[in-house]
Amino acid sequence: MMPVVTVSGLTKRFQTKVKQPGLSGSVRSLLRPEYQTIDAVRGISFTVERGEILGFIGPNGAGKSTTIKMLTGILRPTAGQLRVLGLNPGRDRVRLAFHIGSVFGQKSQLWFHLPPADSFQLLAGIYEIPAPDYQKRLDFLVDLFELGELLSIPVRRLSLGQRVRCEIAASLLHQPEIIFLDEPTIGLDVVVKQRIRDLIVKLNREEKTTIFLTSHDVGDIEQLCHRVMIINHGAIVLDEPIQHLKSHYLNKKVISVRYSQTVRIDLPGLVQWKEDGTSEGHGYAARIEVDTLTQNLSQVIAQLLSYGEVADITISDQPLEQIIAAIYTGGPELPPERGRVADA
Repeated sequence: MMPVVTVSGLTKRFQTKVKQPGLSGSVRSLLRPEYQTIDAVRGISFTVERGEILGFIGPNGAGKSTTIKMLTGILRPTAGQLRVLGLNPGRDRVRLAFHIGSVFGQKSQLWFHLPPADSFQLLAGIYEIPAPDYQKRLDFLVDLFELGELLSIPVRRLSLGQRVRCEIAASLLHQPEIIFLDEPTIGLDVVVKQRIRDLIVKLNREEKTTIFLTSHDVGDIEQLCHRVMIINHGAIVLDEPIQHLKSHYLNKKVISVRYSQTVRIDLPGLVQWKEDGTSEGHGYAARIEVDTLTQNLSQVIAQLLSYGEVADITISDQPLEQIIAAIYTGGPELPPERGRVADA
């Protein structure tokens, strides 16, 4: 099966005017402007398979937005090749628009003072959806996203979570094969975030929609994505399946233990301790980080059990957020031979 997105050597350079300080500098800049070239995206290559949920992440200014703008035809690349659903986004932008959808946090598709139903009808006209097909599709999306009571309420009166559900539904009216989601859960509370995530998973499962997701929320990445691609300084620094990422870069386990009585713990990796107030070094609960490359997890657990009666014990992975932060900064957890590219 052919990939739905193919990118090879994709590069985007911008020229910006260099402003000199002071009044004389402003005059010089006006008469003899100087420019500097910024490489926003530097020769990246990747493919995306049909039905995949790809997490495309990186720090601010890393090149995420520029890459997405090239994939959707908003910007044309300086160099390199890209195909989305077999089309050249820059040349075939209008044709491509009928096959992709997008939800960008700062750019709403919904008319603020009108109910979502009116915006949906307008979008159906733009995408030339026949009336019977539109009604059938609308019924499906209303059921999937539970929009029934929201359709007639002006968008300005909807909560943020309700608005996000309507935004995603609007982007799916024309049954796009690929949808680009930019920070779909930003600003939402925990319950609503989980609901949006569940809806995205259900959409991917039922319609095999390819999802290109950008997010700073590690929960989105961990729960939704099949694969993670990290970009920094315009270059891909890692491209791995999410489970591969966790298994290869996750060399620490976190043990949280609670004792029925006061005990003394003397173990390397002790990072948190609850004192009982009787004497220094005593307490009833602790959190220990175990480096599995240098410590035997079973032996650490056995030693913890030997200190006294355990009321509760849990073992968890190092938070994915820490792994990603280490990759951004090229930290010690990042093996140099896997997925890294040198900064140009």
